[in-house]
Amino acid sequence: MSRVKTESGAGASLRTGPSSWMVAPALAFFLIFAIVPLILAAVLSFTKWDGINPPAWTGLGNWTRTLSDPVTFQSLGLSFKVIIVSWLVQTPLSLLVGVFTAGRQRYRAVLAALYFLPLILSSAAIGIAFKALLDPNFGLSKAFGIPALAQDWLGNPQLVFYVVIFVIAWQFVPFHSLLYQAGTRQIPTSFYEAAELDGASRMQQFFHITLPQLRYTIVTSSTLMVVGSLTYFDVVYILTQGGPGYSTRLLPLDMYLTGFASSDMGDASVLAMLLVVIGLLLALGLTKLTGFSRMTSQQEGS
Repeated sequence: MSRVKTESGAGASLRTGPSSWMVAPALAFFLIFAIVPLILAAVLSFTKWDGINPPAWTGLGNWTRTLSDPVTFQSLGLSFKVIIVSWLVQTPLSLLVGVFTAGRQRYRAVLAALYFLPLILSSAAIGIAFKALLDPNFGLSKAFGIPALAQDWLGNPQLVFYVVIFVIAWQFVPFHSLLYQAGTRQIPTSFYEAAELDGASRMQQFFHITLPQLRYTIVTSSTLMVVGSLTYFDVVYILTQGGPGYSTRLLPLDMYLTGFASSDMGDASVLAMLLVVIGLLLALGLTKLTGFSRMTSQQEGS
């Protein structure tokens, strides 16, 4: 709850905004489902536990073993590679689609409905569908008889990483396009009217009006994209289960396979804590570098 001073009295104040008690349910929900599991994972990282028998205290043994395992660093490197490549692929596509669909023409509404179709599909459905489509025995290559498609897309270590990037982009570009669409529609039309009077082309309007006005949206989308890349698990698991070999074993997938396939919850908890630390550092770094905390409203009159 915030207070503002009135004109008549220096000590008087006017109560504005909702009561602080209204945040209590959300705070309790956050403590129960975020903070408590995080503390439990931190404690489990110092124990040996198979998920059934009582955990046994091991001290720093799990941390030493996990941080000296080459698979951990390979998974960590793959996760950072996914973050970078996903941002490079998804950001320009989302920006262009979002700006395009921000128009008011009727046909753009129809196209927008098609673009945003992946948003209503579950990750499991997307993974199963692409796994069937990319199957070299009865997928797209057999349906259309195109030799170039007759590849073992998910079994080739040189191709599978980029196939995973493509499927992830297909799934998440619509979400980020919605952010850019909303941001574009917030840009005052007077900017474009003035630019048209000055004879600016559509391309000049995009680079000199649209892109600078979307800088806060770009920061927000990039932060969600970068931190969200650390949670890619379900689609990758359904498509490849981390294979072939370790070529798509991202850190979240490594954590799952270590904990539930190898029944080693201690080492899996170490990987979970690594994900938490990396996610926090990335989020704080992006907030600091982009000046996100100093952002102000771009609405006219605000």
